[in-house]
This record gives sequence, C-alpha cells and structure tokens, in this order.
Amino acid sequence: MAPKENSAAEMFLVAVVEMAPGHFDAGREYEDAVLRLLSRHDGRVEQRLYSTDGATEVQTIRFASRAGYEAALVDPDRLALRAELGDAAPTTRVIEVREL
Repeated sequence: MAPKENSAAEMFLVAVVEMAPGHFDAGREYEDAVLRLLSRHDGRVEQRLYSTDGATEVQTIRFASRAGYEAALVDPDRLALRAELGDAAPTTRVIEVREL
C-alpha cells in the first residue's frame, strides 16, 4: 500500500524542461517569468541547470506544501503566459523526489 499523501508536507521537485525547437530564447523567458510566480504559492527555485546545447533546462524546486504546488499549476498568470507562447512553449516533466 502506498503511503498517504500529506497536503501540508513540503514537496521537492525536479523539472526537466525541453525547449521547443527554434524557440530556446522564448522558452527561457517563459521559464524566467513562471518561476518568478512560485513565491506566491510558497515555492522557490533552488537550482537551474542548462544543457550545453541550450535545449534543456533542469530545475530543482521546493514548495512548502502540495497545496502550494497545485495552486501554482493553476495560477491564472502562469496559464496566460503559457497560452500566449502557444506552440513555442516548452514541455516539462516534473518528478517528485526526496533526499536521501
């Protein structure tokens, strides 16, 4: 049986962000803007790493709670930024991790 999720527990995430081909600069600007919104939801970026070709960004992010993470996903400003970017928006895989 899987452990019960605690919505008040801190979350630690790794995000692997793939920039849309030909839109690396727009993707990075989008990520800059979206990551600035995290503090509204008790989230913070701990680290940003870039692949040598500029096509991929890896981020480590913490949220004080799962509720904060879920609120960040539906933040109206985040959604508007994504809609504005359209097909140039990066694709992101988010992995919840824990430190050993």
